[in-house]
Amino acid sequence: MEILGLTLPLLVLFVSFGFMVGVLFGFFGMGGSFLITPTLLILDYPASVAIGSGLAFYFGTSVIAVIKHYDVGQVDYKLGAVLFVVLSIGIELGSRLVFGLEALGIAELVTGIAYIVLLAGIGLLFLRRAYNLTDDDDDEADEDADDDIPPIGQKIQSYNVPPMISLTSGGRASLWTISGAGGGVGLISGLIGVGGGFIRMPAIHYLIGTPLTAAVGTSLFAGLFSGAFGTFTYGMSGSVDLAVVSMLLIGSALGAKIGSAATTMVEENDVIVYFGMMMLFASAGIALSELADWIGMGGLEMLSVLLLVGSSFFVALMILYQVAQTVSTDGSPTQTAPEGGD
Repeated sequence: MEILGLTLPLLVLFVSFGFMVGVLFGFFGMGGSFLITPTLLILDYPASVAIGSGLAFYFGTSVIAVIKHYDVGQVDYKLGAVLFVVLSIGIELGSRLVFGLEALGIAELVTGIAYIVLLAGIGLLFLRRAYNLTDDDDDEADEDADDDIPPIGQKIQSYNVPPMISLTSGGRASLWTISGAGGGVGLISGLIGVGGGFIRMPAIHYLIGTPLTAAVGTSLFAGLFSGAFGTFTYGMSGSVDLAVVSMLLIGSALGAKIGSAATTMVEENDVIVYFGMMMLFASAGIALSELADWIGMGGLEMLSVLLLVGSSFFVALMILYQVAQTVSTDGSPTQTAPEGGD
């Protein structure tokens, strides 16, 4: 039995996976395509289809996040517009590179290796942040760290390399810095099929030098349009599976609402650890998939799917569990969790 060209097990998988990714998206502010694309690759979708569908899913989920941040004034529209242009150029170059790699027959290998390195690196950074968070709490008790520009951002802003652009959040940034940061993120987005929020937001915060809250909103604003452009680029070549994207978005719509509500109920320290673990498990899952293709072991392929999909389910379930636990005890929010880009 097939619905929209999908078997019933795949339909259930995509809707439930979309729900869990939606919970993560609502909580962390990330589109989730960094999980969608490698999952589709493991399920033997062509690299271009996996990447195009991942970008399409990111575009759909980003609409909700942009509206949320627009309402609270956390978007630098001028910076976002410039980033959109350079991100689009980077995505176009990245997509052309993917099609070239497909012609050589190595697109899946290159994309898989890129994912392994990126996800493992980000996972380790999150775990390191969780390890240092307790020590940082004492130093930051009297200041709002989210509104600070990091030292590296201040240093980069101190170099006056025309043309300079005034930032809504304060300060000025060189167009060359913005172009380099945005173009590099766009290239990675087009190459591996992610919205790029988990690298775009840190780039805006640390390299361009904006406060974290403005970096999150501006990242999502720029990602909305770059995601639309990436979807269009891959869609024109028939590389977006609308059935898969639709099922993912159906599940994500409900999950995102629950995840957004959870930000006031879940302790930050625990979730940072869970998220770092999820990244590492996802990286290990993709590595096992690549190894399975190389040595031809089907068992490793199944284990890779369990690690990749199961890690996101685990973190989302932990968020839902802590929400349920908070509501059952006193129903009061405990701490607002941070949002990021995805």
